[in-house]
Amino acid sequence: MTPEQLAEKILQALAALADDGAITVEGGLPRELKVERPKNPEHGDYATNVAMQLGKRAGLNPRQFAELLAAKLRDDDAITAVEIAGPGFINLRVAADAQGKIAQAILDAGSAYGHTDSLHGQTVNLEFISANPTGPLHLGHTRWAAVGDALARVLAAAGAKVTREFYINDRGAQMDKFGASLQAAAHSQPIPEDGYHGEYIGDLAKQIVAEVPGITELPEAEQTVAFREAGYERQLKEQQSQLEHFRTNFDVWFSERSLHEQDGVGHAIDKLREQGHLYDADDALWMRTTDFTDDKDRVLIRSNGEPTYFASDAAYYVNKRERGFDVCIYMLGADHHGYVNRLKAIAACAGDDPEHNIEILIGQLVKILKGGEEMRLSKRAGTIVTLAELVEEGGVDPLRYTLCRYPVDSPLTLDIEEMTRQVSENPVYYVQYAHARLASILRNADELGIKLDEFDPGLLSHEREGDLLRALAEFPRVVATAAELREPHRIARYLEDTASAFHKFYDSCRVLPRGDEEVEPVHKARLTLVSATRTVLANGLDLLGVSAPERM
Repeated sequence: MTPEQLAEKILQALAALADDGAITVEGGLPRELKVERPKNPEHGDYATNVAMQLGKRAGLNPRQFAELLAAKLRDDDAITAVEIAGPGFINLRVAADAQGKIAQAILDAGSAYGHTDSLHGQTVNLEFISANPTGPLHLGHTRWAAVGDALARVLAAAGAKVTREFYINDRGAQMDKFGASLQAAAHSQPIPEDGYHGEYIGDLAKQIVAEVPGITELPEAEQTVAFREAGYERQLKEQQSQLEHFRTNFDVWFSERSLHEQDGVGHAIDKLREQGHLYDADDALWMRTTDFTDDKDRVLIRSNGEPTYFASDAAYYVNKRERGFDVCIYMLGADHHGYVNRLKAIAACAGDDPEHNIEILIGQLVKILKGGEEMRLSKRAGTIVTLAELVEEGGVDPLRYTLCRYPVDSPLTLDIEEMTRQVSENPVYYVQYAHARLASILRNADELGIKLDEFDPGLLSHEREGDLLRALAEFPRVVATAAELREPHRIARYLEDTASAFHKFYDSCRVLPRGDEEVEPVHKARLTLVSATRTVLANGLDLLGVSAPERM
């Protein structure tokens, strides 16, 4: 029995009391409610405070209301005990056969177990990397690559239709500096002081010269543009390749240039003007964002006729909404706190609800330690630690899991050596080892010829079996909550708790027969529980983009 199924039984009991005339609740009965696992397991398997919520509305004190509800719940064979505590809490114990059925339900659902429809009908645009195609992806991008991809998986598991989007900052002065840097490197000249100085510039320039015949013979201005465009194409492909290796894929690679080349900026300005929030002053075009909590109004078109970066931001938001996205989520770095109000003001000026149609998540800085020292310099990029180097040092699984394990709004320090140690104190190893151990048990069962052809859920009556079953039953709710709160780290913490519950179960309950022992129904019941646990750990790791190894 899942918590949701138990909650449904309580709602049915409330409805029966209302039909019998035993209670009349002002405003009607709730359509849904939650049951929780008590912090102290001695209080029961689950608890509800519904009597405290509804008692006064029914003209009863909470304990009186709880007594009526408890009497009705005691008639249910799936519930073995109902106790009233304190001012009106109701503690419940579930029958072993009812609780044990969750194992079979998990196996029936397979890879879909944990998926819900809590966000069904929502169409979400999740933009979680915005980068210049002028160099390697760095440490900040790496955190968003892991967390953003995990969030996309979690949102999809909760029923949302999600589009993963990468915003290519391919317009502006930095692109011209990139082209000039490549051109200088190709001619063995000093890189401009405000250009790009990593070793990769020289390597990339050599590649371009080899692959684009005659590029160094072009007139200087044309040559700068040619190097810029050739470098852009190759650097973007490298970023895409690095992200794919990191198991992060995007549905849309959106070019900032396209907003200007296809008059997206002009179209957005026309739309925003219709909403009445634009005005002209000092020969420039402004958006009155101070009407919507921004600290100052923003310039869209400068006095020289050139659009600002803010104009691109506004056009990009309008473009997203016109592509049919209900919710636009932006994942931005720690240096973008000032963008929160201005982006929300854009949504409001476009006639949208800034509390619904747009969300901005700010991630804090990450430090990487190696040998007790902070990694600051890149072998190739000179001044930044790159995604490729981090993956080489830490591995995809440890890096993804560890980055996803913590709330993004808190600074993070990761130790490469600790992250890759194969000890139980290392969370990613702990969870992956649990999965490998589960797989090993099932392989051993198969070698013994044990078939899961019968399952008596009532045999899973041991305390540790109950603890593990209740942990497995929580998974759909954890996924739904992680999606609703945009917090994929909840998945990682859940996996660690569930792995712990499994290890305690395995230490207390013999799963496979010893020696010449006959295969008993209890062995098959426990193997069913093992198989269900393996499914849940694999599903949870997949939501984080982390592998579930069969052997370790």
